[in-house]
Order: sequence, then structure tokens, then C-alpha cells
Amino acid sequence: MNKAFTREVDREDDEDDDVEAAVLPQGAKNYITVAGYRRLREELMTLLDDERPKVVEAVSWAAKNGDRSENGDYLYGKKRLREIDRRIRFLTKRLDLAEVVDPSRHHGNEQVFFGATVRYASDHGEERTIRIIGVDEAESARGEVSWIAPIARALLRARVGDEVRLVTPRGVETLEVLEVRYPAPGPEAPGAAATVRA
Repeated sequence: MNKAFTREVDREDDEDDDVEAAVLPQGAKNYITVAGYRRLREELMTLLDDERPKVVEAVSWAAKNGDRSENGDYLYGKKRLREIDRRIRFLTKRLDLAEVVDPSRHHGNEQVFFGATVRYASDHGEERTIRIIGVDEAESARGEVSWIAPIARALLRARVGDEVRLVTPRGVETLEVLEVRYPAPGPEAPGAAATVRA
């Protein structure tokens, strides 16, 4: 493999370091739930304590096997090591900026805040349920949206019975808030930097 090509790929990988971090609007706080903080921290510790040492050991072993330019184990190991290091940097930055919010503080409240599970109806009669959580933890397949998503921004601060307007590519929709739920109070996340009310 041509070394110039390898260096070019390395440079591209380095430039991608902050691509994931760009999802959060500049100046916005990185709100995250207690459970989300715990999951990201566990992932970081697994990478640092388990996965990275194994890859370093494999790369070290492969480096001893001769010509590195044609050593597949070495090349793959170095690439995997860069991926792990990039993810470690990303997780470290995000956890450092995290504002941990305990949604259970609003348990019993009928107003939409960060961490709420909201059931709403559109003006077409469709009912949907979403959970509003952090950018780094939301998975749309599970009905979770980040607090910066347009639907979440429209619903935040609304109360049960309120109607809100949502601007979509198809036009403006009116949504009625039918139900707002929060988890029951539970233990705080160990190691959480701060708990704030959103």
C-alpha cells in the first residue's frame, strides 16, 4: 500500500474528530438524563479499560511480525485504534459538557419539560407518543427525540390540553397535548457532574 495514501487517510480521520459533536447547537447546553449519562460513561470506561488495551496488544503483536505496510492485522488494528480514540475523545468532551437532568423531579407535573413522555394528537387525528431526551441518547426507533428536535421544541413548556403549532415541510400542523408523564423518583447517577432543572 502506498504510504502517501495511508497518510491521507490518517489526515481524513483526524479531521472527522468533531463531526459528531456538531449536532449540538453552538452555545446550547448538553442536557442528558441520568440514565443517558450512565450509559455514555459505561461506554467510555469499557473503551478505556477493556477494548483499547486489547487492540493495543494486538497492534503490538502485529508490529513484531515484519513489514507493516502489508500487514493486515497491523493496518486494521491501527485503524480500529484511531476509531476507538476518536470515540473516547468524543465521549470525554460530551460528558464534560453534560448537564445531567433528573426528569423524575417533574413527576406528576402536566407541563412538558426535558425528560417528559408526551402523547399528542395531530390535526389529522393521528396520536403519537414521544420521549424528549438528550442529543446523545435519543433513538427515534424507540420513540425518543432530542430536546433540540423541532417537535420537542414545539412541545416544550406546553401543558395537557394545550395546542401547539409545528412547522413541517408539508406546512403548519396543530398538535394537541393529551398526556405528559415523567418517571417516578429514583436514585441519582453516581458521578453525575450536576443535576439541573430544565
